[in-house]
Amino acid sequence: MAAVIAFVCAMPMELRALRQLVRLRKTGLGYAGRIGDRQVVATVTGVGTALARAATVRLLDVVDAEWVIVVGIAGAIGNQIPIGTLVLPQLVVSGADGSALRPTPLRVGTPYGKLCTTDELLLDPAQHADMRVDGVLALDMETAAVAKVCDERGVPWSVVRAISDRASDGTVDTEIFGLIHPDGRQNLPAVARYLLRHPGALPRLMQLANGAKLASRRAAEAAIKAVS
Repeated sequence: MAAVIAFVCAMPMELRALRQLVRLRKTGLGYAGRIGDRQVVATVTGVGTALARAATVRLLDVVDAEWVIVVGIAGAIGNQIPIGTLVLPQLVVSGADGSALRPTPLRVGTPYGKLCTTDELLLDPAQHADMRVDGVLALDMETAAVAKVCDERGVPWSVVRAISDRASDGTVDTEIFGLIHPDGRQNLPAVARYLLRHPGALPRLMQLANGAKLASRRAAEAAIKAVS
């Protein structure tokens, strides 16, 4: 296969936003198509660093990627950051070992701040405050793992995410996080059980869903613009 640009998403809803904007066909790897004269592929890794690393290894084993772009949503750790705000970090920090990884800048904005990748759901306000002092703007669960594989293979990588929720405002907790499968699909039986336990929670879930949809769209639009 000729050299391609690879979009890497954690969850199907993030990939869906790309598919709505670009005509992509189903392939064994995920989806493939073109943006202008550039060939692209797009794949879903699943949630968390282990799945992200494994999926990126599989992808780069079979695709001659000239550039990998992580696309999707992130959780803000500041209550003043609007939902839908693009996150174009100068550095991605691995919560596992503290290493800092530097993405290739995108042509869609000015890089700023840090994105922290962690497998933990960080909900402690004091911890958030310390991270903000250190320049961390948002959290995700995959980017550092993807970046490390790319660095090992000598493949340039970038990340464009957008804020879907705020970890500091109480809208996300461990119960909410349990409403998705490890592969990123919505766990409908778990959602039904959650609503039985919390009959008034539907507006909260709708707010989160709308935020995720907006953020996925914003990130996808920026990623496409970056390679057009």
